[in-house]
Amino acid sequence: MERKVDIKASVETIYKIIDDDMDYARWNLVIKNVEKLGEGNYFFKTTVGDVTSQRVETLPNKGLTAKQEGGPITALGYLLNPKGDVVETTIWTEFEAAEQEMVLEIAADMFIDCLRKYAEFLEAGGNPDDFNKRKAK
Repeated sequence: MERKVDIKASVETIYKIIDDDMDYARWNLVIKNVEKLGEGNYFFKTTVGDVTSQRVETLPNKGLTAKQEGGPITALGYLLNPKGDVVETTIWTEFEAAEQEMVLEIAADMFIDCLRKYAEFLEAGGNPDDFNKRKAK
């Protein structure tokens, strides 16, 4: 599954956000809590289940990929493609449970929309501590 959105922020701002796994709960409605298990290895408590995520590829300002265990998603990644004043941002997922596709599509839409809101908030000079992921527009 793949979702794309144009984000009005620099590729550096967006990459910094997606590269900071420990901060995901600040901006992402899907993620409730994050615990670091080791280098590139994180435990996420999410609205679609608890998962362990292991970073397998990091391409600064271009994207990243992680393998996941324990939840319905087996792999997740981001691709960043600057296009003028925006960055076309893609989130993609792999999963095995076809019966969960609808709920995973909803979660992916929320995930990428949260990223857009947070990146645009920071790009406009917002303080991360002032960001309210439930009220962001």
